Amino acid sequence: MSRHIGIVAVSAEGAALCYRTICAEGREWFGPYGHPQVTMHTFSFQDYMKEFAARRWSEIAKLLVASAECLKEAGAQLLICPDNTVHEAFDYLPPGSPLPWLHIAEEVAAAAARHGYHKVGVLGTRSLMEGMVYPPKLAQLGVAYSVPGLESRKQIDTIIFDELVYGRVTDPARAFVTRVIKDLQHQGCDAVVLGCTELPLLIRPKDSSLPTLDSNRLLALSALRLAVDGVAQRPRPRGM
Repeated sequence: MSRHIGIVAVSAEGAALCYRTICAEGREWFGPYGHPQVTMHTFSFQDYMKEFAARRWSEIAKLLVASAECLKEAGAQLLICPDNTVHEAFDYLPPGSPLPWLHIAEEVAAAAARHGYHKVGVLGTRSLMEGMVYPPKLAQLGVAYSVPGLESRKQIDTIIFDELVYGRVTDPARAFVTRVIKDLQHQGCDAVVLGCTELPLLIRPKDSSLPTLDSNRLLALSALRLAVDGVAQRPRPRGM
């Protein structure tokens, strides 16, 4: 028996992509059409955005815990949150969470170290790029990081909140972000973290001059790996 995965969703596009990844890659362990049980819960994205605008991370933590309680009641056995920015609120989670969580930045940092990357560029919301979700997790594994300049951080933030969270993907946005990635390459980065779970909609591996660390995919694959503990193993999906 595999474990039941609970998805604490925040934005619809990121959560949907995470769900699709789990279901699509499940066949590597379960065979055609197979995947673990998955339950998703979310409050209105508007509820999160109100607290995010005021940087009330403790209130965001309450929303996460409330979703976790709903998922536990539904039978979930482990939790993931496919949203990088709200991981800032993980420091405010009360002790004794209803279920164990995977931390998205820990999974990305582990992948960076596993691939032997020395310095990664981090892309995401402005809050994510300027905050402390990634720096300590990368530092623990000896991986340096860089973020774009202020104006680029502002523009990427606008692309995320005005376009990507609504599922809008435009050529000008893709062209801009690919230029930012080239700038990060010139700063000595040997990979780039897609640290917004909607960014894979915009930046495909073929669009990037650097290898990409897709935080959404890495989180989903790590959840799958835990969910199938005890299930006969098939070859691991690429990226794990």
